[in-house]
Amino acid sequence: MLLRRDRQGSAALIWAVALAAYLLAVFHRSSLAVAGLEAADRFGISAAQLATFTTVQLIVYAGLQIPVGLALDRFGPRRLLVIGAVVMTIGQACFAYVDSYPAAVAARVLVGAGDALTFTCVLRLIATWFAGPRVPLMTQLTGATGQVGAIAAALPMTWAFRHWGWTNAYLTAAGLGVLVTVLVLLVIRDAPGTWRRPGPAISVASVRFSLAESWRHPGTRLGFWTHFTTQFSGTTLALLWGYPFFVRGEGRTSEQAGLLLTLLVVALVIAGPVLALITSRHPYRRSDLVMGIVVAMAAAWGVVLAWPGDAPTWLLVALVVVVGIGAPASVIGFEYGREFNPDVRLGAAIGIINQGGFLASLLLVVAIGLILDWRTPSGSDYTSEAFRWAMSAQYVLWALGLANIWRARRRTRKHVAAVPETGTAAT
Repeated sequence: MLLRRDRQGSAALIWAVALAAYLLAVFHRSSLAVAGLEAADRFGISAAQLATFTTVQLIVYAGLQIPVGLALDRFGPRRLLVIGAVVMTIGQACFAYVDSYPAAVAARVLVGAGDALTFTCVLRLIATWFAGPRVPLMTQLTGATGQVGAIAAALPMTWAFRHWGWTNAYLTAAGLGVLVTVLVLLVIRDAPGTWRRPGPAISVASVRFSLAESWRHPGTRLGFWTHFTTQFSGTTLALLWGYPFFVRGEGRTSEQAGLLLTLLVVALVIAGPVLALITSRHPYRRSDLVMGIVVAMAAAWGVVLAWPGDAPTWLLVALVVVVGIGAPASVIGFEYGREFNPDVRLGAAIGIINQGGFLASLLLVVAIGLILDWRTPSGSDYTSEAFRWAMSAQYVLWALGLANIWRARRRTRKHVAAVPETGTAAT
């Protein structure tokens, strides 16, 4: 009994520190969201160039997911969490001082690289330290609670930019990384009874086999498209275009825009545990739930974009609440990866799935910037009409994602029916 209590206490402490690392990653990832207009003025750049900051960050994040997953299977989460925290700290410190556009882009590359190392490691720690039935709940709690980092990048960073200026605001953000790095070094262990638990050596053949086997299973593809379709709308608002959309597209003040972005995260935090409860009680309806949430997001955006003039406040509140539910819905994709892949290639499967939402977000961020520049006369501010055109690009991604969720679900159920020992039919 004492041993079991000690194990539970250790698991809770390790999860808390890992969650702090993820909070920091989300904070750094989102710290540009309320600084988009200041960044455009500071570096003298266009909408498309402004989008490049987030684009590069997302390219690095998405591009590193598979290498990070393979490295996680080989070296364990402790090492990767430390490296991620250090790299993000360096990136934010550099971003505080740079005054040229190329240097600023390079700094965001570092932020994206450190961010890419974090969430997958936290999921691996959860799978190692918690019993099977608790894993979905802990995963949703991590995804939801971690988004508090985005709240810290909304109103507090808005205040910091106004009172401290660009450099001091980002230096303060960088300083948080030092504390988190120390905590990870002191507390995190790869597995019970050992600080490090490395996996098999990596070879070209093993990498090819791990990736091929993970992607070959339709359950992994179902996870990928679930993540792809549900995450991008909220991520795009939170990372870059939400603040300009609310201020320039909907005529709101900077404080109101910050509150709406904060509400987006609050909705996410509340929805996470609720979705975890629903999916645990009704596992055979997870994909139905996902598709219903996507339809709700598309409908909410349709009403806002079709509204004559500026949308009323209550409608914008409804929009951010519905869109906020998309992020915890994307976490359902990782449940498929865990169920349909053995531990030896869990990191690779999670890396593949985690690419989905960030790939979609990358495509949308770029599309919005290009459409805004296309629909905005040279030298003028972004207009409400331009934003209506730009935000409508989401419907292309939703259509693509829903079609592939439907296809992957059908194939997953057929596969499980033919080979029952590879997983459950709870899709």
